Amino acid sequence: MGWLIVVGVVLFVFAPVMWLKPSPRQTRQNALRAHARRAGVRVSLETPPLHGFKGVMPAYRWAFAQNAPGPDFLLVRDEQASDALEAYHAGWRWRIAPLMPMPENAEAVFKALLERLPTDALVVESNAHTLTLWWWESQGAERFERYREEFEALCKALGGQADHLALSR
Repeated sequence: MGWLIVVGVVLFVFAPVMWLKPSPRQTRQNALRAHARRAGVRVSLETPPLHGFKGVMPAYRWAFAQNAPGPDFLLVRDEQASDALEAYHAGWRWRIAPLMPMPENAEAVFKALLERLPTDALVVESNAHTLTLWWWESQGAERFERYREEFEALCKALGGQADHLALSR
């Protein structure tokens, strides 16, 4: 009976420690975010530009060069979009379409990227300062590296394509 009480007390003492231990998913996400940050991607938890969404979601941001601002657009997965929105490519719809057509090289890179993004990637957003991927981080750092390279190429191709003439000068 004494051993049972000792085991109970020990479990009672160590139970909170086990709650503090990160889950395998949290460990993978932390490694992914650290990898992305080392590669120059800004990672934050923010409210995504989705209608009726409550809470926060990971946002991965690639910066446009200061002297080459990007265009404004907002692209949403079909599952998160209204049928009234204009279809674009591979199950994505424009919530806000760019004012000017994308250069051919940028559009080719963009369409290939959209076809490869995981299904938990819900929004791709661009403004004069950053290109942002809103996703639930379903993949590890190794797989993300391929997307990162494509997003960097897309940033270079879209740089200087600002919708506002005052920004592109």
